[in-house]
Amino acid sequence: MSLLLQRAFRISRRNKRLLLLILDALILSACLVLAMVLKQGAVTAAADAASPMLLISVPLCLITLWLMGFYHAIVRFMGLRALLTMAVGLPLACLTLWGAGQALGFPLSGSTLSIFALLSLLGLSVSRLVVRSLYQQVTMRPRIRVVIYGAGSAGVQLVHSLRQGKEFLPVAFIDDWRGMHGTIVQGLKVYSPLLLEQLIERCGAERILLAMPSLPRMKRREILHSLETLKAAVQTIPAIEDMVRHGAQINEIRDVSVEDLLGREPVAARQELLQADVRDKVVMVTGAGGSIGSELCRQILLQRPRMLLLLELSEFALYAIDGELRDIATAEGLTDIEIKPLLGSVQNRQRLEGVMHSFGVQTLYHAAAYKHVPMVEYNVAEGVRNNVFGTMETALAAVAAEVETFVLVSTDKAVRPTNVMGTTKRLAELICQALARHQRSTRFCMVRFGNVLGSSGSVIPLFKRQIANGGPLTVTHPDITRFFMTIPEAAELVLQAGALGKGGDVFVLDMGEPVKIADLARQMIRLSGLEVRSVGQPAGDIEIVFSGLRPGEKLYEEVLIGADASLTDHPRILTEEEQHWEWERLAPYLQRLKEAVQANAMEQVRELLGTAPTAYQPDSPIVDLEWLSQGLPLPGATPDTAQDVCATDLSLTSGSNGFGTRNASTTNRRKVKMVKAVSDESQLLTDQSLSQALIARS
Repeated sequence: MSLLLQRAFRISRRNKRLLLLILDALILSACLVLAMVLKQGAVTAAADAASPMLLISVPLCLITLWLMGFYHAIVRFMGLRALLTMAVGLPLACLTLWGAGQALGFPLSGSTLSIFALLSLLGLSVSRLVVRSLYQQVTMRPRIRVVIYGAGSAGVQLVHSLRQGKEFLPVAFIDDWRGMHGTIVQGLKVYSPLLLEQLIERCGAERILLAMPSLPRMKRREILHSLETLKAAVQTIPAIEDMVRHGAQINEIRDVSVEDLLGREPVAARQELLQADVRDKVVMVTGAGGSIGSELCRQILLQRPRMLLLLELSEFALYAIDGELRDIATAEGLTDIEIKPLLGSVQNRQRLEGVMHSFGVQTLYHAAAYKHVPMVEYNVAEGVRNNVFGTMETALAAVAAEVETFVLVSTDKAVRPTNVMGTTKRLAELICQALARHQRSTRFCMVRFGNVLGSSGSVIPLFKRQIANGGPLTVTHPDITRFFMTIPEAAELVLQAGALGKGGDVFVLDMGEPVKIADLARQMIRLSGLEVRSVGQPAGDIEIVFSGLRPGEKLYEEVLIGADASLTDHPRILTEEEQHWEWERLAPYLQRLKEAVQANAMEQVRELLGTAPTAYQPDSPIVDLEWLSQGLPLPGATPDTAQDVCATDLSLTSGSNGFGTRNASTTNRRKVKMVKAVSDESQLLTDQSLSQALIARS
């Protein structure tokens, strides 16, 4: 029987309609005979009277329903509209039938036709329910039994949607409101959260689905905390914002987000700050394909710049973000905004300056950087080149091109760093601070924040993969803590902080309370419906393994260097005054650092990183892979001074405005040649005498 039904449900839709027409003809015939039996009380007489009417009534009813679209509906998705079609079509057919009977000489009473219409409506409805039930039994695999947390409108819609699908079977509602307890909603009973553990055991529920998309995050966090100990995985429907802005469907079941676990409410963005440096301007983002860079691009696009320049070293990342932004522009009606995908390195000042001059860049967000602590520890020279000198070249190009605003995306790891990555980002801040005081054409500011959820290398995606693979979850230390923020929230605050800057400001984003990574790992395991395996729970599902701190990794992160921070016009953005160097002092220091990097003299690099006001205190030996492979540090080597930092200093101390522009390019080339002649003595020059000597030689 099952095999026969499977074959029946696999036939073409045309043949399915034919079978339904035959089935309905039989049902309508039986209903007409039954109506006349109920009216006349004699089976034989009723059958004789019904015989001539069958030839008219059945085809007439079928034709009426066909013309009204009843047979175009798919049986397993039939709902209220199909019932309304029958409720209107069958009485209409009966009226036509009554008129035909009067004309042909075998009239039917109104009561008989009324009984026929009601019986037909009941018979056709039941037949559809039977067909749908048979289809579900034959084609659907065993469904996951779920409890819906939230019996409001979202919960009702979710139940209706899940019943149409093949994956989940709703078995009960849970709701915090006492007035709902014991009531029946969509055929499911509503229970108190206090009975949830017993309900899961009794109903065999495997998952709890949160259907409260508009609930505040703090309340969601409380509910999630109460669900951690239950032997059921917890998932959720999309948030209201995702449904409205991104077209997410209510039945798109998702894992609980870490934002819900953190429980911090986002602060509404101030539109005037978001638009201040972006609206109707030419905006450039370096590192446009990265986690923060790409989100900056998305949010900048929504603020309607005149042109958006995407600078990215990775061709693949540039291709991806360019395509995504064009899709967003089409969907949001922003196709008039020019999007320019540009390949290039932030270490190539000629390329940067050419781009900025050609397109007339007004605002620049510098997000390009190497940000993973272990990777930079293993590749110190490249980390310094990209994070320090990449920032320097980009900043100098911005000044030469007279860019109005330069915003550096920094990190909390720049505060009292114990690793090279954090130190290079602090040096990048020092460069921007020095240039902010050395000139007036470009306004510099820096925005410092902690870890962003979901970024490349983030611990959250790693934990999800490890849970999916059955563990173990790797945490470096039981007490390690980190600040967390969502990528969209961080990007919004970067845009707003940039608008608040006056020149040389260091802005710090309020990251909330630090999160203990081990606790976060335990929560994610439990909310997946699993148990943490430990000494006290040896039968648990997934173990947490502590692997030890990696080179340069801190146990705790900070966002402020000093003890005092000042408030700004935004409640989540602070600013602080920090120690800095003037450019005349910083430039020769950068020259020495560059020479050490070019010579791959890691001991000298480490020493120099600690002499600037970075508070660098390394807590591990040098682990640079290339340097270790050579056995001993290389002796000093003569650098290629054609791109010497001293030339940078020269361009900043000559000319009417202190900066090399296109009009001064010939002079600058001559000065670079002179720099080569004094490269051997440059290390011996003091801070101020370096610039003076170079100018004298020119």
